[in-house]
Amino acid sequence: MDEKIVVGLDIGSTKVCAVAGRLIRNNKEQETLEVLGVGETNLTDGVAKGSVVNVNNTVNAIKRAVAEASNQSNLNIHLVNVSFSGSHVTSVKSSGSITRSSSGDEVQTEDIDHLLNDMYRTSIPADKEIIHVLPMDFVVDTETNINQPVGRNGVKLGADFQLITAQANAARNIRKCITRNNLAQDTMMLSALASGLAVLTDEEKYAGVALVDIGGGTTEMAIYYRNVLRHVAVFPWAGNSLTSDIQAGCKILPNQAELLKKKFGSANPGEYNLNEVVAVPGLSNRKPKDVLLKNVAVIIEDRLREIAALVQAEIIRSGYDGKLLGGLVLTGGSALIPGVEHIFGRVTGVEEVRVGFPEHLEPNGRADLVGDPAYATAVGLVWAGYKTIDNRISFISDPNRAHKEEDQPIGSGGRTVYPIGGGSTGKPIGGVKQPDPVEPPKKSWFDKLMEAIQPSRGNETDPY
Repeated sequence: MDEKIVVGLDIGSTKVCAVAGRLIRNNKEQETLEVLGVGETNLTDGVAKGSVVNVNNTVNAIKRAVAEASNQSNLNIHLVNVSFSGSHVTSVKSSGSITRSSSGDEVQTEDIDHLLNDMYRTSIPADKEIIHVLPMDFVVDTETNINQPVGRNGVKLGADFQLITAQANAARNIRKCITRNNLAQDTMMLSALASGLAVLTDEEKYAGVALVDIGGGTTEMAIYYRNVLRHVAVFPWAGNSLTSDIQAGCKILPNQAELLKKKFGSANPGEYNLNEVVAVPGLSNRKPKDVLLKNVAVIIEDRLREIAALVQAEIIRSGYDGKLLGGLVLTGGSALIPGVEHIFGRVTGVEEVRVGFPEHLEPNGRADLVGDPAYATAVGLVWAGYKTIDNRISFISDPNRAHKEEDQPIGSGGRTVYPIGGGSTGKPIGGVKQPDPVEPPKKSWFDKLMEAIQPSRGNETDPY
């Protein structure tokens, strides 16, 4: 609409995906997302259970994915919205308040921002970091359960908050992977929240819905009620757990188990007869191994039942059991397994269960590539540039952290990025145009002598 282009970067346990897109209005005056470029790289040894464990492998995967998206969209990508996840992510309920200077003045958006900034300074363990501070219900003086406090009169403004925390080292590793690719991070968002922007409707969020994002390393759940995020949980079992179970149960190699899951995986053993067999290649000079497809389906069904039971227990723990008229929305790569809706409906007792696909995409070839539940997070990160998780607040990440030196990209200098070949007349992707660079001062003979004696230090991304 204003030529703004947003890039979402989903760093998952099995793949890294970069999606560039912009918001446009279609013929029916509806807002849709035009996908300009898509880059995807498989990641086998870089992220485990949602956390970066091998920085170099993850850096290289991000580089390839961003380069592919950049080539498709003809853009120099500099600013990204990035996802984070991990079994270490926790949701903590907390409350806070501020005292305003005058009761006669109306509560302003600035007062809410002040309260949010205070909550980001909440005391937590040293090894933790607050990623999101999301309000639930506000309090103005003695009046409670207020949805929108702006415009009300009062001295004391308070709220119940949901603090989403993560291991500080895990968040630091993600930022390290971003900066080593000379990228800048605009927003870092929990994967489930990003997926919700892509697959959930406003009606569902108001009626009450539980989004279940079954990724590769983790399953994330986010509960919305009355348009407000009420509960978040992360489980360390997901698509990779299915693969591991198939590998152990059928005694085959991990890559063969993954292929078997994708091509023949089903959560309904009744679909297969006892004589339906797939020949899986063995080791070199060994005979192929016959695997019963019914056995594969039994293994998948059992693991999905366990994940569904965890989801049901978490819904009960959150206090929203029986209140979710919107039911369950399943997304993520494993949501494509046939029969998954039936299992979650049967185990949780929720009547309404559907698979969530990214919606409101402008039809084109690239939109077809990401119109899959496996890309919900990446598409949601692009949507995050145009709409917010909560309309009552102006930011969902700590705005003060962006100014810290450790988060600045290496050698970026806050430069503006233009479309390739566009010169200085192109539209910048994020940021504000900087003044022309000043030429560095000429080096003295002493500086040249010191450089000759002490060789310059290499960049982290340079090859050996």
